[in-house]
Amino acid sequence: MLLNIDIGRGAEVIDILDRAKVKVSVALWAHLSEYEDWRLVIAARGFDALELRAAYRLLHDSLRAEGMTSEKTPVAMIFAMTDPFIKGLRKIFGKTKSVEGMRLGGQMIGDRFIEDAFVYRIS
Repeated sequence: MLLNIDIGRGAEVIDILDRAKVKVSVALWAHLSEYEDWRLVIAARGFDALELRAAYRLLHDSLRAEGMTSEKTPVAMIFAMTDPFIKGLRKIFGKTKSVEGMRLGGQMIGDRFIEDAFVYRIS
């Protein structure tokens, strides 16, 4: 179950990445069919420029620099901007005026089935 504290922490992560000059294009909490729990899904061109391990290091270093402890850091997944799931989200919702707070669920997007989702940003 996604709780208000999770939604707040996700927003904090996105805010920290914005301040670290990582231009996040897609950010949402997602309960995907292949996982048993919620994951914070993030996609950014700045992450794509790095190897995946370096992208996760940038994410965690940025959060740690702002005082977010590992205990408070949500389980995050970095997706490439070229991933079919991210491309599908951007194709469907990229031109929507405001997606913040939008709920998704019960549908295939790209190559993934979203059971439930809470959206921060899709651009």
